[in-house]
Amino acid sequence: MDAAAAPDAYLVYAWIRDIHPLLWRRVLVRADSTLADLHWTLQILFCWTDFHLHRFRIRKTDYAIPRHGLLEGHDARRVRLTDLAFRPNERFLYEYDFGDLWQLEVRIERRVSIAPRRTYPMCIGGRWGGPPEDCGGPEAFLEQRDAAPWRVHELLGAIADAVTANDTEALDGPLEELATWRKWLTAYRFNRRAVNRRLRQYAQGDDNWRRAEGEGKPCD
Repeated sequence: MDAAAAPDAYLVYAWIRDIHPLLWRRVLVRADSTLADLHWTLQILFCWTDFHLHRFRIRKTDYAIPRHGLLEGHDARRVRLTDLAFRPNERFLYEYDFGDLWQLEVRIERRVSIAPRRTYPMCIGGRWGGPPEDCGGPEAFLEQRDAAPWRVHELLGAIADAVTANDTEALDGPLEELATWRKWLTAYRFNRRAVNRRLRQYAQGDDNWRRAEGEGKPCD
């Protein structure tokens, strides 16, 4: 194949608006992949499940994957990234779950050469775990994430007191609430190895990428 005709990749940087410190991912994606591929890549990167609607807004034009036969905007499956001729550091918006309204700034940092024997897409960096589905949006996510260590500490103290007092009835409430809060203890954790495992499965057409590994979020 002519080197000039060989496919390239884009280095893409994405972060969620209104979350501080910045919750971000950096990923390499093939330039000849589609916007639909980028949608699935972002879902995997942020540990979401595509349960809700989404859209890209690029240069005042909307793109999405049709759901239930309905489509607002252009079909993301029919648009390749390279067709959009992105400029270096050009940004656009990706929105997911119009109730919680997660808004991602996506920046196409630059175009790079495809590396032999590397599977694309590939996550090369990130910080903080992805927000759980249906947690209420950025503000609610930050409140629950930051409160979790202190609330779990309080609950463990209450459980210890109940055990010391041999009061089994007093255990029920704290134990039930502890189970709810425990998932928030991992909200700071970003498991890049698990994310890349799912990205490889997606690239290879292995539907196991859709399945959660054990309990919790898909990329725990």
